[in-house]
Amino acid sequence: MPFLSTPCISFALAVALLAPQVQAQTRSDQLQAQTQSEMNASAARDYRAADAALNDAWDGARLFGDAIGQGDALLAAQRLWLAYRDAACEVQASPLTGGTLQPMVQTNCLTTLTEERTRMLLEFNGY
Repeated sequence: MPFLSTPCISFALAVALLAPQVQAQTRSDQLQAQTQSEMNASAARDYRAADAALNDAWDGARLFGDAIGQGDALLAAQRLWLAYRDAACEVQASPLTGGTLQPMVQTNCLTTLTEERTRMLLEFNGY
């Protein structure tokens, strides 16, 4: 085995000692921890986007419903669906009432159900 010079050993030792610090810093940068407040805000943004898509889908579905003589029935169904969605998500998040996680759970539920309803309205409009 060849003999390593002192500068070579010093460099190897420095790399070995600094590598974990560099690796930890990289992981930290990639996996930034979010606060619950930031996660709640992100969930709220997702819900606003889903709600906007629902409103866009509603416009076309209502026009189609009116065209086939079902506009009033569709409106009644949509109002009932909105009441259902809001109540279902309130119940879904109720075990967490008073906690910081509750708004995110409720908002994620609203987003999921809203996206599902948007797909239904788009399908209805596509007949």
